Amino acid sequence: MSYIITPDIVRYACTCGLLKPISNLYFCRYCTQLRCSFCVCHEVDTNFCGKCSENIPSSEARVKKNRCGNCYICPCCEQELSTRIASTKTLSDTEDTKTTPKKMYYLSCQFCRWSSRDVGIPDQSTVTGGWPERENVHANQLQELVDMYKAIVLAQKQQQEKDKKKQRGKYLSYTDRTGVTAAALRKRIGLPAELTHPLLRSKPKEPEPAVAKTEVEKLPIELFTEPINLMDITTVDQRLLQPEAQPTTVDKLFPVHKQLSIKRTLRCKSCEHNVSKPEYNPSSVKFKIQLFAYYHIPEVRIVTVEPLRAGQSCELILKFTNPSQHQTTITILELNLEQQEVEEAEVAPSFDNMENLSLQEKQQMSLPSMLSQPSSLMSMSTRSPTITVKPRKISENVNCDVDVPSSTFILPPRDDAAEYDDSGDTHNIQDDTKLVKWRKSNKAYVKLNVTPKEDLGLNSDVVCGFTMQHVYTNTITGQMDKKEPQKYDHKVKVFLHLGKLVGSE
Repeated sequence: MSYIITPDIVRYACTCGLLKPISNLYFCRYCTQLRCSFCVCHEVDTNFCGKCSENIPSSEARVKKNRCGNCYICPCCEQELSTRIASTKTLSDTEDTKTTPKKMYYLSCQFCRWSSRDVGIPDQSTVTGGWPERENVHANQLQELVDMYKAIVLAQKQQQEKDKKKQRGKYLSYTDRTGVTAAALRKRIGLPAELTHPLLRSKPKEPEPAVAKTEVEKLPIELFTEPINLMDITTVDQRLLQPEAQPTTVDKLFPVHKQLSIKRTLRCKSCEHNVSKPEYNPSSVKFKIQLFAYYHIPEVRIVTVEPLRAGQSCELILKFTNPSQHQTTITILELNLEQQEVEEAEVAPSFDNMENLSLQEKQQMSLPSMLSQPSSLMSMSTRSPTITVKPRKISENVNCDVDVPSSTFILPPRDDAAEYDDSGDTHNIQDDTKLVKWRKSNKAYVKLNVTPKEDLGLNSDVVCGFTMQHVYTNTITGQMDKKEPQKYDHKVKVFLHLGKLVGSE
C-alpha cells in the first residue's frame, strides 16, 4: 500500500475558515478551537544569531539594526562567510635575516569563492573582528531627520497630556486642596517654572530641502566606447543588500552583517493563552509549549482510492490515527457548508469605551465602588479579554458525495512500543466489518463510498469532504472543584482531494 502524504491532499478547516494541513494548525486546549498562523498573535520572544548562537537583547538588537556584530554574509551570494588563515613572513627583532611566520585572517565564501581580498580589505591579526566598516556619506542628514521627527513626536505627546489635564480640570487635585500648586513646588525646590524635553528646548535644525537641478552631469564616454562586462556590474539584489551605498560594481562590495533570527511565541487571540513557546537557548529546537494539532486531533490519510468516474460509486480507504494518550470515538458526519456555526465572543467593557456605557454602568465600574465590592473587582480581574472573530466562508468546491456510515469506531490511545510489537493487539474492540477493514495499535483503516457528481468533466479535480467528530479529553480544567478530565465531542471539517476524474468504462 502506498500512502499519499502530500500536504495539500488532506486539509482541515480552521476556526477562521481557512483550509490548512494538520501540520500547519494549532489546537488551543483552553478554548478548544483550531488555530492557524493567521488567527494567532505572533510575538517576538528572543533575538539570536543563527551562526554564533548568541542571544541578543531587543534593545541592543534595535541599536544594531537587527544584525550580528561578529558574523558576516557574502555580498554576492548572501551565504555565510568563514574566516580563513593565511601565513605571512615578518622580520624578527633579533636578526634581520631571520623571518617568522605570522597568522593573518581574512573572510572567504565557500560557495562563490568571494573573499575580502577581492575588494582590498586588509587582513586582520585577530579572528573576531577589526574588519573595517564602510562609512555612510548620508549619516549626518539621516541623523538630522531622526532628531526632527523625535521632537515632533514629543511635542504631540505633550499636547495630548495638556488636553487630558484640561479634561480633568473640573476635579480637584491634592495640590489644590492643600493650596500648593505644582508651579509653587518647582519654584520652592529651585527648578524652573516649566520643564520641557531637551530636544524641545532647542529646536533641531531642519535638513536642507532638495533642490532640482536643470543641468545634469554628462555620462562618461566609456559607457559608449567600451563593451559592458556584466560580470563586473552588481545585480539589483546585491545593491539592495547595502542600501546606504548601493554599489554599482562588484569591486565595491563589502561584507554584510548577518541578520538576526527570532524565536516566536504564538498566542491565541480569544483566550490569550500560548499555543507555542520555544526554549530560550538558541541551539535548542525544543518547545516549552507545543500545542500543535498533530498531537491532539486525529490524523486522516488517504490509503487507496478506486478510479473516479462521474455518477459511479467508488471505494475509498482512509487511515485514522489517534495521536493523544486517551481513547477516542470517531463519528463521520455529513458536511454542511451552508449552515456554519458562527460564535461571536462578547467583548469585555474597558475604560477606553466608557463613553458608550450608561451612567449606572460607569458608577459600577468606578474604583470606589469596586473597592467596596470585592466580588466585582475579582470578577473584573479574572475576566479574560476576548476578540470577536468572524470566520470567513469556506470556499472549497466540493463536487463529490460521501456515503456517511451509521456506525462509529474506536481508536485506542497512542503507544510507542506497539509499533515494534508484532505479536498482535490486545484491544478487544468489536468493529463493524463494513466500516473498519483493519486496525493496529492506535490506527484504523476505514472504508467509505464516494460518488462524484454526474456533471463533472474529464480530468476534473474531485474533492470530497466530511465532518469528523471525535471525543476529546481535556486534562486542563478551568474550575478548581473539577479535578477529573473533561470529555466532550469536538467537530472538525476535513476535505480530501481524491485526484482526477477518468472516463467511463
